[in-house]
Amino acid sequence: MLNFRARSVAAIAAAALVLPLPSSAAVLGPAAGVCTSGRGPAVLVRLTGLKNRAGTVRARLFPGGNRASWFNKKAHIGRVEAATPDNGPVELCVPVPRPGAYVVDIRHDINNNSDTDRSDGGGASGNPKISMLDIVFGRKPPAQQVVFNVGNGVTPITIAVSYAG
Repeated sequence: MLNFRARSVAAIAAAALVLPLPSSAAVLGPAAGVCTSGRGPAVLVRLTGLKNRAGTVRARLFPGGNRASWFNKKAHIGRVEAATPDNGPVELCVPVPRPGAYVVDIRHDINNNSDTDRSDGGGASGNPKISMLDIVFGRKPPAQQVVFNVGNGVTPITIAVSYAG
């Protein structure tokens, strides 16, 4: 009886190895294979709170140790942009040059015009609360809120996209 159970368990385990796993969200971006393989270093940015599925989503990567560079369009060290998928989770793979500290910001360009409009959504790593006055006056959230560390693998983060209206 024990031998039969052992063979049954072995057969079930072997079958599980060849059966396809349930599919999850397609990882977006030109470096998607880096995240799906787990090779890294990379950041897998999961977006929540999208108002709709129109337009594009964009992630920018900034060095965590250089506060002056955060959210500066000329200072990003990586950028990934993709069409917003019609359904399912939205995940962007952002490769990083080496393990270390980083900041990511997000924009949901709803009308896909490559400009930041009032209808667009945005967010940043750590999900800080940022007002329009903060943006106007160039105020940045504290490092402990937005900076995160990336190792040799793939580091997942979740960013809640928020909208002005």
